[in-house]
Amino acid sequence: MEPDDAAELASALRAHGLREVDASALRRAEYSTDASNYRVVPRVVVFPHDADEVAGVVEVARSLGVPVTARGGGTSVAGNAVGPGIVMDLSAHLDRIERFDPEERVAVVEPGVVLGSLQRLAGPHGLRFGPDPSTWSRCTIGGMIGNNACGHRALAYGRTADNVLELDVLDGNGRRFTAGRDLDAVAGLSELVTGNLDVIRTELGRFGRQISGYSLEHLLPENGHDLAKALVGTEGTCGVVLRAALRLVEVPRQPVLVVLGYPDMPAAADAVLGLLPHRPMAVEGLDRRILETVRVIRGPGAVPALPGGGGWLMVEVGGVDPGDARERADRLAVDARAAGATGVRVLPDGPEARAIWRIREDGAGLAGRTLAGKQAWPGLEDAAVPTEHLGAYLRDLDVLLERHGLAGSPFGHFGDGCVHVRVDVPLHTGGVELRSLMTDAAELIGSYGGSMSGEHGDGRARGELLPYLYSERMIGVFGRFKALFDADDVLNPEIVVRPAPLDRDLRRPAALPTPAVAGGFAFAHDGGDVTNAVHRCVGVGKCRADHTSTGGFMCPSFLAVGDETTSTRGRARVLQEMLNGSLVERDWRAPEVHEALDLCLSCKACSTDCPAGVDMATYKSEVLHRAYHGRRRPLTHYTLGRLPRWARLASRFARPLNALVAVRPLERLALRLGGMDPRRSIPRFAPLTFHRWWKRRVSVPARRVGALPHGAGTRYQRPRVLLWVDTFTDLMSPSIGVAAVELLESAGYEVLTPPPGVCCGLTWITTGQLRGARSQLTALVAALAPYAEHGVPIVGLEPSCTAVLRGDLTELLPADPQAGAVAAGTVTLAELLTAAGPERWERPDLTGVEVVVQPHCHHHSVLGFGPDEALLRDLGATITVLAGCCGLAGNFGMERGHYEVSVAVAENALLPALREAKPGTVLLADGLSCRTQADQLAGVRGLHLAELLVRGAAAGD
Repeated sequence: MEPDDAAELASALRAHGLREVDASALRRAEYSTDASNYRVVPRVVVFPHDADEVAGVVEVARSLGVPVTARGGGTSVAGNAVGPGIVMDLSAHLDRIERFDPEERVAVVEPGVVLGSLQRLAGPHGLRFGPDPSTWSRCTIGGMIGNNACGHRALAYGRTADNVLELDVLDGNGRRFTAGRDLDAVAGLSELVTGNLDVIRTELGRFGRQISGYSLEHLLPENGHDLAKALVGTEGTCGVVLRAALRLVEVPRQPVLVVLGYPDMPAAADAVLGLLPHRPMAVEGLDRRILETVRVIRGPGAVPALPGGGGWLMVEVGGVDPGDARERADRLAVDARAAGATGVRVLPDGPEARAIWRIREDGAGLAGRTLAGKQAWPGLEDAAVPTEHLGAYLRDLDVLLERHGLAGSPFGHFGDGCVHVRVDVPLHTGGVELRSLMTDAAELIGSYGGSMSGEHGDGRARGELLPYLYSERMIGVFGRFKALFDADDVLNPEIVVRPAPLDRDLRRPAALPTPAVAGGFAFAHDGGDVTNAVHRCVGVGKCRADHTSTGGFMCPSFLAVGDETTSTRGRARVLQEMLNGSLVERDWRAPEVHEALDLCLSCKACSTDCPAGVDMATYKSEVLHRAYHGRRRPLTHYTLGRLPRWARLASRFARPLNALVAVRPLERLALRLGGMDPRRSIPRFAPLTFHRWWKRRVSVPARRVGALPHGAGTRYQRPRVLLWVDTFTDLMSPSIGVAAVELLESAGYEVLTPPPGVCCGLTWITTGQLRGARSQLTALVAALAPYAEHGVPIVGLEPSCTAVLRGDLTELLPADPQAGAVAAGTVTLAELLTAAGPERWERPDLTGVEVVVQPHCHHHSVLGFGPDEALLRDLGATITVLAGCCGLAGNFGMERGHYEVSVAVAENALLPALREAKPGTVLLADGLSCRTQADQLAGVRGLHLAELLVRGAAAGD
């Protein structure tokens, strides 16, 4: 539709009472895809506030003949949450839990309620909503109803349809009614069922995960004529759910996880039937390729020890109490071993079990890259077969993929016969290979009496393949059923009934190669092709999750603002559209791109927390680099982006400058002139920098600078470390460097330092001045590489700077072997102290010390905070580790226009924790940004780990 047509549609919607209507290119770009392979650009996006506004949308759609698609969290992998007309985001405002009755075990909710929110409300009462898809932290109840979501524990609790009592529905004919156990609510429905009892009984409801098509078996008399259950799984094609009454179930008491090893996935699948008599709550399959991907992305320590094998079953067992659950788990383990399991581990509910479940929950994203590094796509995503055929199906699937020259990593709900797999179909070349694969797979699945969809619906990915599963007569019944509710085909057309071709509207083929920039320099990701890197985002939407539920850091701006624009996924979609060039101008300076990226804090949490490995901080740097190459930049790129240069100059006049900015009007003026928010404060410079202190302390230059001679390892009695004191620590927090020297020497190390001014270029990187960053890093490598090449550990103190050495360094200098040596030789203080290392260290006793820990985002995402947490606990401290960004994030929170969001991010975790902390509690914050935020917003001074350990040692003397 032309822009004027979109404006007319938006005007008509506003005239019908819609308060939030958006036809901008930015918004349409964000909502053009879900978590599938498909791209369908809507004409307009609306955010209804109540049921009346939903009715207004449907009325406008009917009167103008415009399709309307209801959308929740946008996590559909089948393409059923995108549409060419009006997209209604029901998650923004229709998110109220209207009634919660723990006695009756009933909840009444609006469609936009996130499953995790309902679970948090029900949990203290020992209850939960039964279905638990892996996207539980961001998927909505309305979306679960649309797709008949199931999840891990469907064996125990059933599908969404099995847990829905009543639905308040607005259909495509503009009729609102309550769907329950009554066919008379819809004229003609009873006659349709009566006239087709035979085909409904023989073709539908054959096994639990038969989700493809419409589940009309619920309308049979023997099933109670249950219209509510029949509408579950209709994918928004028959009605919009306005309210749902749900059945709640008991939460299992401390379930036990039994992990069983098998030679491969088909062998694991063969064993499932023998486990079902033990009545497990879940039987999940996990392939070795998924685990190897986790090790590559998150490090070897991210995968707990598992039994030997190439395929595993995760079997969860509950009981009336923990002892009963353990007994049942032990019996199952004995039987499984006797039946051929190659190994067994029995894990009570705890960190190891949760780590394994996290891997399983992240499966969709983790499976998005093959071990060969190719992008793998959904489509053949969640097919299901009767459990007795599962092993045979997996073997045939391997043969089919090999015949097509493709690869994938299968996993899934093996107890229900449901298999998830993403396949490395070369979609960038078009959809020919996809069509060939999917039609062959449909024929295979149909031969086993299976279903193309086992929980996610058919959507655009599989609707065309329904004739492989059902008779022509059954397909006709589906069409007549939809017509009773949506005669004009307004609601989500081309889904299930009269479906669109599966190779039409594919997202990836539309993207073009990355536009070149003369004389530019790009990050070395995905072969240097930003197009490939940006398309890593397949839309699983974990960036929209509540970090208090998931324990992750991503995405702080979305948590603060709650808008798709501020999510990692939303930003990726806009970048994808820019590279496409048809909706957003194919220009790195496109205003939609910069609006989407403006509130990205460059925290890099997505690089670790996103299952697909999207690194929006890197993409933002890339965009800024390409947009401003050879052009005038924003003021803060010169002030904050080149801060180390100004800071070194300012530190020479520390005392007079500190005195000047202590005058608040002058400080506010300086902030305004520098492009910063006047509500901020300027960090003070230390009169005595670390390097000046070090120069006074150390009189032998050879211990401080220069290349090390060969054979120098025999020169010192003590092991040597190179303490790299970054610009910020040197000039603003030298006490941290002094504490680190004291700590390392007390631990038996010979401390060396490089010359002053060795900078990692962090501020150049975050502002996209990549050529400047490369120059800074080249000098850094020249200064640090001689130490790394002689095996001297390089200890970093500021997490963001240390993370540059471990991550960005080798991406920006990919051809420099010395850069690799520096990256490999760089460690954090905690990593050094928790290694096999210091024998002489008299470890401080932190027993009784209460510590609130604010990990720096880059510490969490690049370095890993595990060693720090382990060290603190081992020393006896009582710690509370906050999940989430502090909100300052380097230059972000200082820049004008970001203050409110910066404070809102701090309110997610940091500020509430400081308000609730007991007197005497220590704030541990290694990052300068984190300490600055706590100081400026809460008046709390944070300590660095080095300071805490030195203080603890002094207290013990």
